[in-house]
Amino acid sequence: MTNASSAHAEHARRLGLAVAAGREAGRITLEHFRRDDLEIERKRDDSPVTIADRRAEEHLRGRIAEAFPADAILGEEFPERPGSSGYCWILDPIDGTKSFIHGVPLYGTMIGVEHAGRCVLGVILLPGLDEYVYASQGQGAWHVVGDRPPRRARVSARARLSEGLFLTSEVANFDRIQRRDVYDRLQEACRLARTWGDCFGYLMVATGRAEVMVDPIMNLWDAAAVQPIVEEAGGTFTDWQGRRTIHSGQGIATNGLVLDEVLAITGRGSPAGDPS
Repeated sequence: MTNASSAHAEHARRLGLAVAAGREAGRITLEHFRRDDLEIERKRDDSPVTIADRRAEEHLRGRIAEAFPADAILGEEFPERPGSSGYCWILDPIDGTKSFIHGVPLYGTMIGVEHAGRCVLGVILLPGLDEYVYASQGQGAWHVVGDRPPRRARVSARARLSEGLFLTSEVANFDRIQRRDVYDRLQEACRLARTWGDCFGYLMVATGRAEVMVDPIMNLWDAAAVQPIVEEAGGTFTDWQGRRTIHSGQGIATNGLVLDEVLAITGRGSPAGDPS
């Protein structure tokens, strides 16, 4: 077996687990979704967390540790587990907790796997919509809705921002890094702007329903699953300066055709507080 085919086989094994365990974790979140007795706690950074976040991540960690005991695990809710295999699982059990606690089904479970400095596979699952997208490096991106068979996920063919849909998670995040000008200019440049954000926004780009999703502030677990999915769907995932990375603390996903227009807006300087 060649090195390339061996790598693909290793990625495929992990992707199979990521999809299966992610769906299981998603069902765990639904047990708590829209419940009147859901308790909300605040973490040190004042962001919300619930028992659903913790139960879902615990489930994912258990499944990964059983199947791949030498792999590292980095998750949002619990300490990092070191590994020796060169693979690191990056988990966000509920991306969009604010949507989750308000009963909005646009939250998701995100799983990425990094190897040799690159995120080689990703899964984004929307339990409340019964929809998910997944990808592995060199194997394409695939979109599943309900019980329908997987179909190829592809970005849109719209070539100009003036024809496109611009998404973001929270307008106030542009103010937090002193770049409200970026949001205003993107909103003006695009046909439509909406805050259908968090992981749902990136799924929208990967499936051709939006042209650009921009986040001024991102954690590693917010970005890890996104990069392989959007790239395998034919698009781009970069930071605000156009670098292909999940480590800059910010992100831009596009269909590729509008990337230069977006970077002309986002790349104009980095004032104090910009995570770039």
